[in-house]
Amino acid sequence: MPINVTMPALSPTMSEGKLARWHKAVGDKVAAGDVLAEIETDKATMELEAVDAGTMGRIVVPEGSEGVPVNTVIAQILEDGEDAGALSAQPGAAKQPVAAPVPAAPPAAARVAAPALSPPQTGRVIASPLARRIAKDRGVDLAGVRGTGPHGRIVKADVVSAQAAPTPPAVVTAAPAVGGDAIPHSMMRKIIAQRLTEAWRTIPHIYLTVDCSIDALLELRERLNRNGTKLSVNDFVVRASAFALKQVPQVNAQWSDKAIVRLPSVDVSVAVALEDGLITPIIRNADGKGLAQISSEVRALAARGKDGKLLPEEYQGGSFTVSNLGMLGVREFGAIVNPPQAAILAVGAGEKRPVVKDGVLGIATVMTCTLSCDHRVIDGAVGAKFLGVLKGFLEDPVTMML
Repeated sequence: MPINVTMPALSPTMSEGKLARWHKAVGDKVAAGDVLAEIETDKATMELEAVDAGTMGRIVVPEGSEGVPVNTVIAQILEDGEDAGALSAQPGAAKQPVAAPVPAAPPAAARVAAPALSPPQTGRVIASPLARRIAKDRGVDLAGVRGTGPHGRIVKADVVSAQAAPTPPAVVTAAPAVGGDAIPHSMMRKIIAQRLTEAWRTIPHIYLTVDCSIDALLELRERLNRNGTKLSVNDFVVRASAFALKQVPQVNAQWSDKAIVRLPSVDVSVAVALEDGLITPIIRNADGKGLAQISSEVRALAARGKDGKLLPEEYQGGSFTVSNLGMLGVREFGAIVNPPQAAILAVGAGEKRPVVKDGVLGIATVMTCTLSCDHRVIDGAVGAKFLGVLKGFLEDPVTMML
């Protein structure tokens, strides 16, 4: 029986992907481990490898197709001894899962398992008698329900979940202005829009701001860089944030419906601008790493992120985010919390400003930092304590070297 190749889930939240390119054509021989296609997500491009050998019998979804739902059959492979007559008119009836996605680089990366969920039903709906009865009683249209039973069969739990899910409000989109260019949304832009809208709608934000004098930090950075290192101001901010999270663990936490979860490690995400959005690679266990190691990891992760070669575990998760627009001349801004994290630090440019110290007017290099907090997790006093600790490390950076 032909083997179905399905659109894989490359992350827990992925619901659809773009089939960027086919590496095999109909009639090509396929060996286990061969790259079949490239799948584009909002963060990276991943390769889809064949698990079984055979012959490419049918390509269901052409390359360049966007918005392909997870678990949709995208191709069929004929097993040895089979011919095209064995191909199913409806690919969903053929033998199930077969290909596993692997990162485009490095080649030896581990494979990611494909999901078990089926796409919404089309044509004849397959459902258990109990699911049909419950759907009829509750007015649920089975045509729009995803089946989690064998071969996509809709079961009772699917109907209950579908009824519990709120119906999204209709979104009215304006037509482009006369003479304007309509630029289609990329997968990354769609996901960013979805996540930011959800975060802004569901997270009660509070903003806390401090000014940090960083002349001592700049002097220490210059001295350390004389030895050939290339430390940035942001490297100091990441290390200071990690130390502050360690001292104020209430900020290194996440919200859940039943509890506030204190995280076991300090994993700092660093926002990196891309051509069509941004990505937040993670410095794992940042509180245990020195400035040179943080600097090296940030540069390497940022470079691979811009090339679309980050592994999912390198940008998914994290306990806190640092977003720095100072290098772009932005003095001060407030960022949107990146769920499930509870806080994000927005860092502005260091600039010469008049300051009063010990009753005397002077000039200092001042950098404004704004902490955005999920108020369900972090109260104002806790956020202020965190910023006080952070400010202490940034203004007396030698304390970060201990």
